Amino acid sequence: MRASCAAIALATLVVLGVPSAASAVTVGTAAPPGVAAMSAATPAPDPGDDGYTPRQPEEPTLAGSFAVGECARDVPWIEYAVELTDPDAQVATRTVTLTLSDGANSTTLTLGELVDNRLSGRVLWPGATVDANGDAAGWPGWEYVDGTWVPTSDNFAWTRGDITAVLDVNPQLAVPLAYPPASPDCVSGAQVAAAGLAVTGGALGALVPFAIGGGVIVLGGAGLLLLRRRRS
Repeated sequence: MRASCAAIALATLVVLGVPSAASAVTVGTAAPPGVAAMSAATPAPDPGDDGYTPRQPEEPTLAGSFAVGECARDVPWIEYAVELTDPDAQVATRTVTLTLSDGANSTTLTLGELVDNRLSGRVLWPGATVDANGDAAGWPGWEYVDGTWVPTSDNFAWTRGDITAVLDVNPQLAVPLAYPPASPDCVSGAQVAAAGLAVTGGALGALVPFAIGGGVIVLGGAGLLLLRRRRS
């Protein structure tokens, strides 16, 4: 009897449009269309992620480093200074090399080891040699044959032309480099060949005043002869 009355009351509520308690609970907990899909597509935030982005390490460089051709006591040298900037200590090697190339030929010189990320000094130009006293004994592109210096295509002759040079410690740096030109204080292979012997800076310096003195003597003699002719 009571069950029949409850059923009749429920049917009456449905007819009148009043939702039952069960249906009210269902309607109250249902999510609007699309909200459930959006919630499923968006992952829940990780409580351990604070949004920090790691700093990218700075690339090491050899900026400010150089290599230049110099002539001293008739000897061609390569003067160099290398400075490694490596704020994040990424470079493991300490060895510095210098590679010369003309496109068809190349040679690599080992300059030394970095100390506190720096290295400086000088190295003989490829093909140049010195004797026990440090005086010039050979030049690239020249050879001593039967008592005379003659040009040759060997002995690193190509290094006296148009070349490229690269300092390398990984990173690398291209540097402008050219064979040092001759000067009054530093002879070149051509000057040596013209003289027919190896002339040091000291010998060249001694020859210059001798030549000037000889010229003065010749000019003085010519002037004296001209004066005598006028008197005659």
